[in-house]
Amino acid sequence: MDAISTRTGFAALRERLQDRQRTDLPAQIEALGWSAERIAEVRRARLRALLGHAVEHSPFHARRLAGIDLDAVEPGDLTRLPVMTKAELMAAYGDVVTDRRLTRRSVEEAIAATRTEPVPLFDAYIAMASGGSSGLRGVFLFDMAALSAFFGGLTRAAIARLRARDAIPPGGLPMAMVAAGTAVHATGCAAPFTANGAFPLRVVPVPVSLPFGEIVARLEEIGAPGLYGYPSVLARLAAERRAGRLRLSPMIVTSTSETLTPQLRAAISAGFEAPVVDTFGSTEGLVGTSPPDDDVIVLNSDQCVVELVDDDLRPVPPGTPSTRVLVTNLVNHLQPLVRYELTDSFVAVEPDPAHGHQRVRVRGRIDPTFRFGDTEVPPGVIRGVLLRRPEIVEYQVRQRDHGITVDAVLAAGTSLDRDGLAERLAAALAGTGLHGAIADVRVVGGLTRDAQTGKVRRFVPAVRG
Repeated sequence: MDAISTRTGFAALRERLQDRQRTDLPAQIEALGWSAERIAEVRRARLRALLGHAVEHSPFHARRLAGIDLDAVEPGDLTRLPVMTKAELMAAYGDVVTDRRLTRRSVEEAIAATRTEPVPLFDAYIAMASGGSSGLRGVFLFDMAALSAFFGGLTRAAIARLRARDAIPPGGLPMAMVAAGTAVHATGCAAPFTANGAFPLRVVPVPVSLPFGEIVARLEEIGAPGLYGYPSVLARLAAERRAGRLRLSPMIVTSTSETLTPQLRAAISAGFEAPVVDTFGSTEGLVGTSPPDDDVIVLNSDQCVVELVDDDLRPVPPGTPSTRVLVTNLVNHLQPLVRYELTDSFVAVEPDPAHGHQRVRVRGRIDPTFRFGDTEVPPGVIRGVLLRRPEIVEYQVRQRDHGITVDAVLAAGTSLDRDGLAERLAAALAGTGLHGAIADVRVVGGLTRDAQTGKVRRFVPAVRG
């Protein structure tokens, strides 16, 4: 049997997933109201099952977890277990996955063949890739249980709100999604998996890689009551609506994939005059959503164990930003991720007896520090200057031999004092000890996005020999 399935294979897989979701969704929605004690009980059972399956079926985990008393490991303290990195995952990929038929080559072939629909493997699994903003690519497999948990974790709060208002029409509520144009990335999978109208939400794709004017035209043609997309693009669309060049009045706007800064949130909210929901979604399985117009993300604590740690892997208290996040996905037994490292920064919110799930504020991915010999320039030095310019709606910073080049996308109808901004950036660089620093600012119509994920790397270090 060939590993890669046909288009017919995807249609059958979608039908099985939707059948599974119809069964799983009521319990997934119910889990939103679980107490911390109930979540802890479920996580303990799921952790036992995950570790047992990983040791039995994954040579990678059998080696790493050998000699550890796994029955003594509790979800609240995973420090007995080693940390797993993306580099380790990709280097030992064939030994990580638990279906021994799968190989790195077969998974990469499926990803290479993917266009607007996922290409199933063995008529049972799909693969996605991530890394468009971090630079280090990862490949992740999902079986039915993991897919149901992933999509349920992202949509259950919205579906619960809509059902309470009796606002889901037959065939699903249309949601226009301005995101990845291919199903290689998670945001590109939503449309094909909801295309037949059997799911409460029906995603209509608008590839973010299209010319901006065409994105505007498609959104007007679709006229969906829900709008979903990358916040940098949503802010540009909000400006178009305020200027009268986009005729669209969504009842809710949802941000995904990029950090929703206060500036972007304010621009989106003012431009669309609609509630804004923020989401955090990782292909590794950690997801969460905020209530409307709230900056606190409620994580899928029933599906993942999440550890907020510093550079030395020590837990950070509520109110202190982490420098990374360790994720243990409790529901994906096909590609077990145990204390898997994400280079994102979260700030834990103090526990609330009314909320059993872990709540965080997302500070975003840790952008790389630019190094010029012995001088280090943290990204915050540059970002702090750029965020003061409200006319800049999107940017990318590239390291040069003795400075930086900034490509800036401006809000419609605005202009930029490029020379003045370049001087302020050069002064900020000099303040770090990089004397004689050079900054160049260019105004561009758009930024080059990763062909598969649709994301933009904000800070691009120079490649050194």
